[in-house]
Amino acid sequence: MDKYYVYILASQRNGTLYIGFTNHLERRVLEHKQKVVKGFTAKYDVNILVHYEEFKSAEEALLREKQMKKWKRSWKLKLIEKDNPNWNDLSEEWYK
Repeated sequence: MDKYYVYILASQRNGTLYIGFTNHLERRVLEHKQKVVKGFTAKYDVNILVHYEEFKSAEEALLREKQMKKWKRSWKLKLIEKDNPNWNDLSEEWYK
């Protein structure tokens, strides 16, 4: 079964945020960390995975991504801090 993800990256605690969508979370986060794509996340050094959600369909994930991108910043911060109050990098152990 395919899995799809919506994720939030941060530059630091309470720093710049980026919301994205992917079907391969580990690969996509690594691309951000290695600055493979020269875009927003590379420019602002946004590469700490602070939140992610898993979905069974691309449609569900895309709807959630669009919803979250419309949110006020304060709502995004509350979502992150609910499950990850220390803003730990949730991908830290993946690449060792």
